[in-house]
Amino acid sequence: MSKRDFYDILGVAKNASAEEIKKAYRKLAIKYHPDKNPDDKAAEDKFKEAAEAYEVLSSPEKKQRYDQYGHAGVGGAAGGGGYGSGGMNMEDIFSQFGDIFGGGGSGGSGSPFDSFFGGQSRSSGRRVTKGSNLRIKVKLTLEEIANGTEKKIKVNKQIACKTCDGSGAKDKSSVSTCNTCGGSGAVRRVTNTILGQMQTTATCPTCHGSGQQITAKCNACHGEGSVRGEETININIPAGVSDGMQLSMAGKGNAAPNGGIPGDLIILIEELPHETLKREGNNIVYDLHVSIVDAALGFSAEVPTIDGKAKIKIEPGTQSGKLLRLKGKGIPEINSYHRGDEIIHVNIWTPKVLNAEERGILEKLRESPNFKPQPGKNDKSFFDKMKEYFE
Repeated sequence: MSKRDFYDILGVAKNASAEEIKKAYRKLAIKYHPDKNPDDKAAEDKFKEAAEAYEVLSSPEKKQRYDQYGHAGVGGAAGGGGYGSGGMNMEDIFSQFGDIFGGGGSGGSGSPFDSFFGGQSRSSGRRVTKGSNLRIKVKLTLEEIANGTEKKIKVNKQIACKTCDGSGAKDKSSVSTCNTCGGSGAVRRVTNTILGQMQTTATCPTCHGSGQQITAKCNACHGEGSVRGEETININIPAGVSDGMQLSMAGKGNAAPNGGIPGDLIILIEELPHETLKREGNNIVYDLHVSIVDAALGFSAEVPTIDGKAKIKIEPGTQSGKLLRLKGKGIPEINSYHRGDEIIHVNIWTPKVLNAEERGILEKLRESPNFKPQPGKNDKSFFDKMKEYFE
């Protein structure tokens, strides 16, 4: 099932400002918040959908990639762990976007959700840390780009400690509720001003928003909750990617301290040069060299394509610089059924060495009117032809 357009989800135009995007998301998040719609799966799905759209459109870099490549530009078309925000859970959303409502979490103490939902919140204001992102480079052949591919990559990164399951504690009895915030992850402060008392909420300085304290640290990770390790990750690359494009896999980056949310894996695409074919956008260009005799008499030629070999017919009298087209033999467009073409550039090859018999034949042909150059008034250069073709 294809994803909805992010702009349509938030109900904003493509040229909407950052403030307009933020305002639209806030409106939808309040409308479909799980605390306002208990046990309503449809509302929860809309809440997640809005968060996914906001995650992309609120980031200038991700928004630019989305505007250029659609969902695939931010990983929406690939699998293997979920690209983009598709793998986000409720904790992801609350921890990353809770501050959009003015509080520190998804309705934590002191946020607008306190008054809106009677102070009940599923995350109780606890702050969940997120691991750092990882960036890797994946090299792809032209064939892999044209057909899409799956890569298994071994990544050296921070992984959750298996001894303590990422908690950082020696055992369950070593984890207790924070005495400072009472487990809420936030503390309230009352300040006297000329307008009266003002109440503000801040992240708990003792537990740093987690709501818990560790009395005895894990011996394996020394209380960090993560250790250095290696993970094999399956990366599904959609067909049609291009050199320099970035894809992301949510939750496949470095593990976060104390059982937080893992970071993302950023995948940079590098296109390897092909031996005989060249890429021009979604089209493929191939230089075909033919002899003067073959160009004059015509013949059937076999040319390479991304999908194998293809036979083409060279008409008698073909001139150097002529462009032939194999429709649909190029690179597919991301998130589309459209596919580029293969453009064949005909080059007339002239022999540099001749024997006496060959020279004699050509000397006779030189005098024939048919072998006298007869350039047309409207002859165009190869570059002019290419420009007209691609336009």
